[in-house]
Amino acid sequence: MFGRLLRHGFTDPDAAERLLASGELAPVRTDTLFLDALGATADPDLALVGLLRLVESLGEDAQALLDTLRAAKPLRDRLLGVLGASTALADHLARHPADWQALVTYESADLHPGVEEFEAALRGVDDPDALRVAYRRALLSIAARDVCGTSDVADTAAELADLATATLRAALALAESEAPEDAAACRLAVVGMGKAGGHELNYVSDVDVIYVAEPTDGTDEETALKAANRLAAHLMRICSDTTAEGTIWPVDANLRPEGRNGPLVRTLSSHLAYYQRWAKTWEFQALLKARPMAGDPALGFEYVDAVSPMVWQASERDNFVTDVQQMRRRVVASIPAAQVERELKLGPGGLRDVEFAVQLLQLVHGRSDVTLRSPTTLEALDALAAGGYVGRQDAAAMDAAYRFLRTMEHRIQLYQMRRTHLMPEAEADQRRLGRSLGYRSEPVTELHKAWRRHASAVRRLHEKLFYRPLLDAVAQLDAGEVRLSTQAARQRLEALGYADPAAALRHLEALASGVSRKAAIQRTLLPVLLGWFADSADPDAGLLAFRKVSDALGKTPWYLRLLRDEGAAAENLARVLSAGRFAPDLLLRAPEAVALLGDEGGLRPRSLRALTQETLAAVSRASDAEGAVVATRGVRRRELFRTAAGDLIGAYGTEGVAPQDPAESLDRVGDALTDLNAAALAGALRAAVRAQWGAELPTRFAVIGLGRFGGHEMSYGSDADVLFVHEPRDGVGEHEAGKAAFAVATEMRRLLQLPTADPPLVIDADLRPEGKSGALARSLDSYAAYYRRWSLVWESQALLRAEYVAGDEELAGRFMELIAPLRYPAGGLSEDSVREIRRLKARMESERLPRGADATTHTKLGRGGLTDVEWTVQLMQLRHAAEIPGLRTTRTRAALAAALEAGLVDETDAGILDEAWVLASRVRNAAMLVRGRPGDTFPSDSRELGAVGRYLGYEPGHVGEMLDDYRRVTRRARGVVDRLFYDTE
Repeated sequence: MFGRLLRHGFTDPDAAERLLASGELAPVRTDTLFLDALGATADPDLALVGLLRLVESLGEDAQALLDTLRAAKPLRDRLLGVLGASTALADHLARHPADWQALVTYESADLHPGVEEFEAALRGVDDPDALRVAYRRALLSIAARDVCGTSDVADTAAELADLATATLRAALALAESEAPEDAAACRLAVVGMGKAGGHELNYVSDVDVIYVAEPTDGTDEETALKAANRLAAHLMRICSDTTAEGTIWPVDANLRPEGRNGPLVRTLSSHLAYYQRWAKTWEFQALLKARPMAGDPALGFEYVDAVSPMVWQASERDNFVTDVQQMRRRVVASIPAAQVERELKLGPGGLRDVEFAVQLLQLVHGRSDVTLRSPTTLEALDALAAGGYVGRQDAAAMDAAYRFLRTMEHRIQLYQMRRTHLMPEAEADQRRLGRSLGYRSEPVTELHKAWRRHASAVRRLHEKLFYRPLLDAVAQLDAGEVRLSTQAARQRLEALGYADPAAALRHLEALASGVSRKAAIQRTLLPVLLGWFADSADPDAGLLAFRKVSDALGKTPWYLRLLRDEGAAAENLARVLSAGRFAPDLLLRAPEAVALLGDEGGLRPRSLRALTQETLAAVSRASDAEGAVVATRGVRRRELFRTAAGDLIGAYGTEGVAPQDPAESLDRVGDALTDLNAAALAGALRAAVRAQWGAELPTRFAVIGLGRFGGHEMSYGSDADVLFVHEPRDGVGEHEAGKAAFAVATEMRRLLQLPTADPPLVIDADLRPEGKSGALARSLDSYAAYYRRWSLVWESQALLRAEYVAGDEELAGRFMELIAPLRYPAGGLSEDSVREIRRLKARMESERLPRGADATTHTKLGRGGLTDVEWTVQLMQLRHAAEIPGLRTTRTRAALAAALEAGLVDETDAGILDEAWVLASRVRNAAMLVRGRPGDTFPSDSRELGAVGRYLGYEPGHVGEMLDDYRRVTRRARGVVDRLFYDTE
């Protein structure tokens, strides 16, 4: 017996043998058909325990059950199937053993019951507990058909919705019988929403409803609404309360206008007034599933007829696309991290993905095609396929995945009749679940394999459902296939965020038409790319840039192979092309740089040494200075693209890769930009010297970086602030050396700003002694003489960020020794010097802020911006660096950290200043990346502003929050600056 039970799927054959040996089960103990039926259940052990409990509860009446079990296969399969799948229904049968007879009938009407049959089953209940018992009895028959395969998952969901309809009607009748005066005062309609409204309910789910009421003749509106409110509240209690007979399900009215803050019941006119003026996009999406379920049917249908036109006009609303993107992201973001991998409903590749996508397509295309207006997900998916709005194969895959996931959800809930959408963690639970789905040899392994397969199909859902039909509409492929019309394609592109759908369709046609290998590969790639473009702030720009890159590289074999075969390359390219103008402009000047996107280390900044070696090697191969600097600037352009692409991809994140830490990313960008510009200066210096003097300049020559260049804090639009210092070689006169130094400095500036396809590097030497009036290049002795006699405090401040960047490193080292007493003055600053710095800062604030600029959002000169933080830190350096070595750094954040460590600033103030400086620097970078030109303010164009927000980590539609956050952060920083810099409280 032991081996036989083991073969039938029992996990504890010893216990099963003892149970079968009990006297109660003697009539069926050796029945082969009975044992086979047990072995066919999801959990034979559970089924056997449940049957024994039922037999014990029946007592003397058990013989009739056992006789029927032996004689009637339908009952045998149904009863044991339910007992092997649900402890909750086994508990019900133990409490109400006579209800097993509800599973005996096997008439045609019993196969697919509807509302009428369920109303008949609930008829005659006279109190809430009786309704709960009758509800569970009806649920028994639904579960039996489900686990035996008589009903598929769509039939089961529809039956559960019909049972919910009958239950709401019975509950309302009970409420009305207890308050006949309320029932006489109003017409009350209960409108189903969500899965109940969509005819696709779960075993355990909130039943979403909206209440509509009107007064009866002779009743004023206020009295009628109070009466309707009492009836509605009573109905909800009947369904939601938990007693010894359990509960039915919660009735949830939170989808009503104003949600929980709004009145429970409204008149039809009040509903319509709200929807016409205040409703959000998600509310119209929810109304797509509205259907009358209980109460006054005429009023219910009047409500649905009135709101329906608004539902199908929702996609024409101004913020439709943004709203839809936000809704989906909000759902995903709300899932606890520990549960994401177990989520059947809300996680990636889950049920909500399918439902959300189908509803979005319904809203987009249902305004002009009434065949798409079914509230039921699978019916709507079928209609979308029939109309050519989604591909038939893709719709079939989605249908199969949705059915599989819903069946999993049903079986998980059925076990204990608990509302859950999580894959159980216990292996025994997973085994039962797998067996219930037909996996018998390795149920857990096979279950997970099937789940992964279907979830993977759903994860590609946007590609399959949204974008492939767009390509089929323009690709001129096989005849006879139903395609999107041009109008439908434009509607869809508009709904997905494309501002110029006509142009987008032209781009798609150019990319995907024809029978070439290039067109075939791009037809495969484009559905995915279009989704990534649509997820950006400017999908149109992304698609246009992709077309340009493809036109330039389409005949290059490695390009399309790279995008097709390198997993991250295509997504990286889509993110870069649609994030703004700067990176695509760089790429289009030399499209072969796209190869960097497929190399695992391709986006990591290269070292200064490697860049300098490559640049000098390129200069040595050039025939003249102009050719040399073209090569130099080509290296710089490629490195700018590498840095910008890595920055953008790090800021946005990609599938499976979280965004990078903003402060760390900013430091990395600052270092990379500083290094690539230092290498460019080294190349320009070598080119200028070689063109006129050959191997050696008559004077030793060094380039000292200042400002953001010296501080390793360059942004994409920064000039290179420098000083030129030289020292005559032995035997060379001061005049000749000075003339040569001036010539080479002038030539470097000219070469790096020559009009070419590559972005120029502006060399700014205005921080030199005497500013624009002073000599462009000075000898070391001349600097010494000037600083000894004429140096002002602002020059000491500027020299805090002096660092060697190119040329003679030994000479630069002696220059650093020369300026050390100036920037790290022994004993700190005098009070006069401190007052002078404060005076200069106040003057800058009043005079240099551009006319009309908003001081609360100007990143450089505005309140709490870069200048505020940097001057505060630099004042601490001038005062204390002589005694505190950690302050002797050119980097703002490092100096601030050293000040914190030395106790010059407390942790709170240091954190506030650092946060403001990082944020302002990132806004500056974002503005350049988005607009393609430098700026110190947020863009005024809404799309550009949205792109800056995306770079900073804000979801679409949250630019107001971004600006508020910026003002809040910088306002707090300004408060710290006032205390630490201006010494005011």
